[in-house]
Amino acid sequence: MKNESVLFTPITIGGIEITNRFVRSATHDYMAGRDGSVTDREVSLYSELAQGETGLIVSGHAYISPSGKASPFQIGAYSDDLIEGLSGISKAVHENGGTIFLQIAHAGRQTKAKLCGCTPLAPSAVYEPTFDVTPVEMSPEDIKRVIDDFIQAARRAREAGFDGVQLHMAHGYLLSSFLSPHTNRRTDEWGGTLQNRLRAATGIIRGISDLLGNDCPLIVKLNSTDLFDGGLTVEESIEAAVILEQHGIEAIEVSGGITEGGKGPIWKGPLKEEGYFVSNAERIKEAVSIPVFGLGGLRTLSVMERIIRNGGADMISMCRPFIRDPHIVKKFHEGRAAASDCTSCNGCHNLRGIRCSLVRPAVQ
Repeated sequence: MKNESVLFTPITIGGIEITNRFVRSATHDYMAGRDGSVTDREVSLYSELAQGETGLIVSGHAYISPSGKASPFQIGAYSDDLIEGLSGISKAVHENGGTIFLQIAHAGRQTKAKLCGCTPLAPSAVYEPTFDVTPVEMSPEDIKRVIDDFIQAARRAREAGFDGVQLHMAHGYLLSSFLSPHTNRRTDEWGGTLQNRLRAATGIIRGISDLLGNDCPLIVKLNSTDLFDGGLTVEESIEAAVILEQHGIEAIEVSGGITEGGKGPIWKGPLKEEGYFVSNAERIKEAVSIPVFGLGGLRTLSVMERIIRNGGADMISMCRPFIRDPHIVKKFHEGRAAASDCTSCNGCHNLRGIRCSLVRPAVQ
């Protein structure tokens, strides 16, 4: 018997009806070619997620310029030559009744020269201990160039058939580091006040709107806290969410944490409490009128349903449960599962391609 929970009711984002309240949060898959090109493995991965009745699929973070590459085998959106490959993903998702947004991102200071081919870029030259990198402070010209890189990546996403775009403004990547007072210590128009620290992001939003009009629903993944003193606070994140909505953002996925703070966004289990960023999502939801996604180690269907019913969020984002089982939403819907089997061990993040380390791979 089909589950009739609120989790399986539709919701609209930017004029697009999403069939249920589940979001596959952006997950780097380590499956792209060395140049960021899409591979058959990636197409199969996204096809499986759509077959599994995932309401909204968000791609792994796609780098918008070579200087913004964060990881090996990361998907790219920096060149028109990549559009044809990207279209293979969107086609596979649509053929299986799914909806997919491309997440576009720039690594900022969270990369190494051997990956990005340059001294990593950042709003300010603040040492990054995890990567052992001191980035170069971006000039105004650098910032404007990156803004255009984001705009062109959004254009490529639409030309490749993606339903919309998500800006990665979380986890210490470039747009997140502009927002955080820890990493943005500028005294010019790109730093200081919250409005100034959001200037790069709002410039991207405005540029995408000018170029694509209403043809590209735009959402953000937003840090709600950096999880250390001197970093972004929940209070400032709430203000940022209000400003982003005013500039045309259609939905906000609420995350948090950066690696150098000692606790990044993907907390290793066993987890004491599900939904460790949901309380921040609830506060942001009270301040905006657009859909808000809650996340943070969510595993149990009854917990997710309670979050939606109690107004903690409008949608439920998950990452690792989809690695464990890309059909988990379908199993929830059909009453074949009440919780994900994911143990949050983090063994799934593998340079040879993400996969659950507790599931024996199929014999080829």
